[in-house]
Amino acid sequence: MRAVAILIVFLSHAGLSHVVPGLFGVTVFFFLSGYLITTLLRMECDRDGGANLRQFFLRRTLRILPPFYLVLGGIALLTAYGVVSGGFHPQALTAQALFAANYWEICGGVQPPGTEVLWSLAVEEHFYLLFPFFYLGMRRVLPERSRQFALLLVLCAVVLAWRMLLVHQLSAIDLHSGSVHHHRTCHATDTRLDGLLFGCALAVWGNPVLDVTRIRRSHWLWLALPAALAVLLATFVIRSVPFRETWRYALQGLALMPVFICVIRYHDAPLLHFLNWRWISRLGVLSYAFYLTHSLLLALMEEWLPESLNLGHIQLMLLRGTMAFALTLLVSKLMHHAVELPFLRLRRRLSGAVQNVQHKQSSGLALNHT
Repeated sequence: MRAVAILIVFLSHAGLSHVVPGLFGVTVFFFLSGYLITTLLRMECDRDGGANLRQFFLRRTLRILPPFYLVLGGIALLTAYGVVSGGFHPQALTAQALFAANYWEICGGVQPPGTEVLWSLAVEEHFYLLFPFFYLGMRRVLPERSRQFALLLVLCAVVLAWRMLLVHQLSAIDLHSGSVHHHRTCHATDTRLDGLLFGCALAVWGNPVLDVTRIRRSHWLWLALPAALAVLLATFVIRSVPFRETWRYALQGLALMPVFICVIRYHDAPLLHFLNWRWISRLGVLSYAFYLTHSLLLALMEEWLPESLNLGHIQLMLLRGTMAFALTLLVSKLMHHAVELPFLRLRRRLSGAVQNVQHKQSSGLALNHT
C-alpha cells in the first residue's frame, strides 16, 4: 500500500495531476500511519498493560528525523547555491525544519522547490506528538474497543463538520477558484486529522491483523471491496469545490477501511496478488525516502531538461518523469542503506538497552518488595 500511494503521488507530481489524484496518495499514507501506529500501541498495551512512550518517541524520532533533515539540508544547499531556481528562503526552511510547513504555507509563506510535499509530514508529526497520550487516556476511560471505535468516528465527524464550517460559513476558501485543492482545508492538521483517525478506528476494532470477522471472505471481496472502490471513484469524479474540500476526505477515509481489510486479510486473492510482487514490496520499503526526494528531483529535471529542448510536451514530460523516477529510486536506495538502516540498528540497540534497564529495575523493585 505504501508503494501504491507513492506511485500515485509521483505520477501526479510528474505532470499527470489532471488524471492521477495525487492527494489521494497522501490520504492513503495518512490512513496507513494512523492504522499502523494505533495497531502497535494496542498490541503493546494488550501485552504489557501500557505503552512505553519514551520508546515510542525514540522510535519515531530515529525513523523520521534523520532522512528528513538530510533532505532538507540538501535542499537548503542547492537553493542557496542556485542549483535549483526559486531562491534561498531561510524563514520557509525554518518552518519546514520545525514541522510547521503546512501552516506556513496557509499563511502565504513561500515553499522552496523540493519541499512542496513536506506539509503532509507536518500533519503526521503533529499526530505522532498528540495521539499516543489521547490513545492511552481513551483506553482508560473507554476500555471497550467498540466504544473506542465509535469515539474515533465521532472525532472524524467533528473534523468534517469543522471543514464544512470553514467552507460554507467562514469563507476560508474561494469556492469559485479552479484550484485542484485549497491549502486551508487540504493542508492543515485540524482539517486533515480525520485521514489518520479513520486508520486509528480500524486499528482498535475490526482490525484485520488482530481481530476475527464473522463476515464471509466472498462478501468482503465481492461486495464490500467493490462498493468501497465505487465510493473512491465517485470522490474523484465529483468536481464540485465544496464537495472536494469537505466530504471527499471523509468518504475516502471510510472507503479505505474495507480496502485495507481486504488487502491485509485476503492478500492471496487474485485481485490483490499484485501487491505481493517483489518490486512493489521493495518500493514500499523505500517509500519514505522516495517521498522526501522525488519533488526535488522533479525540480532538478526541469532545470536540466528545459522547455528549449526540441521535444514535444508529452515527450519532454515523459523524459523528465522517467529520469526523475530512476534517480529518485537510486537516491532512495542509497538513503535507505546509508541512513535508514544504520538508524534502524541504533534504534534496536537503544530499545534493547532501555528494556534491559527496565527489566533490572523491575526485578530490583520486586526483590526489595519481597
